[in-house]
Amino acid sequence: MTADPATTPEAAPPIYGWRRLAHTMAIAAVVGLLISPGYVASVSVWEVVGRELVLGLAALTAFGIFERWPRRSPFGIPRWNLQVLAVAFSIPVTVVVMYVVLTAGESVPFYKTPTRVSGVITMITTGLLVAPWAAVAALFSQRDLKARNLELAKSELERKALDARLRMMQAHVEPHFLFNTLANVRELVVSGSPKAATVLDSLIAYLRAAVPRLQEAQATMDQELQLVRSYLELMQMRMPDRLQYSVHADEGAMKLRCPPTTLLTLVENAVRHGIDPSVEGGRIDVRVTVADGRCRAEVSDTGAGLEAAGAGTGTGLASLRERLKIVFGDAAQVRIADIIPHGVRAEAEFPALAAA
Repeated sequence: MTADPATTPEAAPPIYGWRRLAHTMAIAAVVGLLISPGYVASVSVWEVVGRELVLGLAALTAFGIFERWPRRSPFGIPRWNLQVLAVAFSIPVTVVVMYVVLTAGESVPFYKTPTRVSGVITMITTGLLVAPWAAVAALFSQRDLKARNLELAKSELERKALDARLRMMQAHVEPHFLFNTLANVRELVVSGSPKAATVLDSLIAYLRAAVPRLQEAQATMDQELQLVRSYLELMQMRMPDRLQYSVHADEGAMKLRCPPTTLLTLVENAVRHGIDPSVEGGRIDVRVTVADGRCRAEVSDTGAGLEAAGAGTGTGLASLRERLKIVFGDAAQVRIADIIPHGVRAEAEFPALAAA
């Protein structure tokens, strides 16, 4: 290995964190139980297990110390190497110190007693066989955990970036929609129409309900349909002899997720570029259907058509494509086509996902 799988000293977890401590003590206890039959009868199983617990605690301490110190690994040695070497070195040192303490006051030193020497060798050997490998396993587990945390952090940052981008696009849509609607009211006022006050009252009531939704990150198709119906009622009041409309939606579409003003953008586009330029006016039909895991919002009009629109259909559809792409990626599509003999059909299609 060339990469250092351990955390940096600043981000190192507690030396005696409960998970670390529990895993270390469990391994030490198992090792103690396995090697206890090799000891003389005067040494109980629990004494052997206790010694192994002390040994495990010493190895954990060495592992944690070299996780933090030194701040810069000398000679470019990976920190994980230092940790594993420290664990291995702690085993014989701890065993010797432990036996010195346990045999203090006895007339014969432990290293001159064959049974004690055998115990020392057994503990050192099993410790060197188990502890370094346990340290390596812990390091890899720690690296994987760090990688998962980084991936989660990356996903969260990407989500926040997409939300920020969507809100930026929404900030563009809001004034675009409001200015278009206010321009329609202005035409009535300038022409002296007696309907101007009624239309303005309807607009105020509509905006009170609509504007808060324009700030939301997502909406349901049910909310979109409510806005569309209100908008079309308002437009029909402005030109009662030139606009007819119908709105239909599958019941299964009501709770589906969509960016705010998705459907409203299609309808507003039909009014502005289809019905308004046509002397005879026309009809707008709104249909929302769900099939095969896809939601399709279709707005067709019998207005002036694409050719009469000249330079195109404005910034509304371009903005809608961008907003749908932010939410659904390449799984969303916006299509527009002529209707023979006259009119335009605009469709927005995207995955049928329930709103959160």
